[in-house]
Amino acid sequence: MSAAQQTIHVGGEWRAAVSGATREIIDPVDATVFAVVSEGDVADTDDAVAAARAAFDDGSWPRTPAADRAALLRRVAGLLERDRERIGALESRDAGKTLEEGRVDVDCVRDAFLYFADLLAAESGGRVVDAGSDDIHSVVVHEPVGVCALITPWNYPLLQASWKIAPALAAGNTFVVKPSEITPLTTVVLVELLMEAGLPLGAANIVTGPGATVGARLAEHPDVDLVSFTGGLVSGVKVAKAAAEGVKKVALELGGKNPNVVFADACATDEGFDTAVDQALNAAFIHSGQVCSAGSRLIVEESVRERFVTELARRAERIRLGRGTDEGVECGPLVSAAQLAKTEDFVAFALKEGAVLRAGGEKPEGPGFFYRPTVLDHCHRDMRVIREEVFGPVLTVETFTTEDEAVALANDTEYGLAGGVWSADTARARRVAARLRHGTVWINDFHPYLPQAEWGGFGKSGTGRELGPTGLAEYCESKHVYENLAPRPVRWFAG
Repeated sequence: MSAAQQTIHVGGEWRAAVSGATREIIDPVDATVFAVVSEGDVADTDDAVAAARAAFDDGSWPRTPAADRAALLRRVAGLLERDRERIGALESRDAGKTLEEGRVDVDCVRDAFLYFADLLAAESGGRVVDAGSDDIHSVVVHEPVGVCALITPWNYPLLQASWKIAPALAAGNTFVVKPSEITPLTTVVLVELLMEAGLPLGAANIVTGPGATVGARLAEHPDVDLVSFTGGLVSGVKVAKAAAEGVKKVALELGGKNPNVVFADACATDEGFDTAVDQALNAAFIHSGQVCSAGSRLIVEESVRERFVTELARRAERIRLGRGTDEGVECGPLVSAAQLAKTEDFVAFALKEGAVLRAGGEKPEGPGFFYRPTVLDHCHRDMRVIREEVFGPVLTVETFTTEDEAVALANDTEYGLAGGVWSADTARARRVAARLRHGTVWINDFHPYLPQAEWGGFGKSGTGRELGPTGLAEYCESKHVYENLAPRPVRWFAG
């Protein structure tokens, strides 16, 4: 068994799957095999949970002072900086994104570890509660939840793992992480870096394997105290139901169908028009649209629709596809053959429902899972492509004539993860942003996030929040400690 196949880490030891099963990892650029990983199952999962349980109940990490936990997180950030090129290139090949996107992901992971390290440094020792008496000392402290099951998606494997691992460790928890079986490689590397940084054995465990077995077992396992899941709605509902049997804490991030609202006044100048079109391309087609917060619904004011969509389609046709590490490539392939087929099906059905193809709409010649950035005009809210998450390079166009109509369209979704508003009128932009039922709203921008600001959605986009102070609080239990400094008989009972 080669080292490349020993991708299960339990109690400080790298090993193969108990069953000996393996999985081939496919390069989405040319559909060739470029790595082999262990294919874990329930037995491996049970071993990993047992190791995390022992490390939490009897190990040192939950009792490590906050300053020492922060120092370890900073060491991890330093190792990520050291290995930026190697990890960025691996993320590019595994997930199909451009090399620059891979590098940016590593930078964002580093920043997440540094943010939670800084948050720990600001620990005050608890919140003092005024009990109304000098004889009472009352304080609320925060303690780790316990064993955390962290289930991550295939589109941003390293970034999404860090959003869970960094706060889980900051709070003093132990964990088992299950990366997507399609893109597990950089999560394996992250666990290696945690070990190099000096994390106690058993605090970090990883099982590479399918969601149907490994993920399902983690969600239902009686020794797991918290489940954090990022992925699709259907799988998220299954996770929530399984976790409910054990009354576990659950955090879910389940995607979105995100509006990008463009008012005509945003396009009143040449610079404004160019910026709004450029950002609409970024919103929809970064990482081939395989982004939970992708601005896949362009909602543009009717008076500028034709000009806007014509220029948008022209630029979309010029986007350069290819291997992410090649010079000049702007967009990579979809992650798998299944994702390509799903995207093709969505576009074909939208055309049958009356959408007008303005750009793309086809797979280019050659190997791999590429699909041309696609613009579908004249869409309406009853179309499947408007209501369901495509997770591919497909941008739909809807129009409005009034502010109220724009808000109604933007909010007409079961999801509520993110959205954007473009307007030169600051009062209007802020007014519309306040009315949008989405967890993140960008004004005259799209996609940036801050590790110090909470991330999550309304509606079926999920429950709980990642990042920010709330992201750390998700991995903590609040405990009220009430101390009577001058105890005396109560005399409630006569005796």
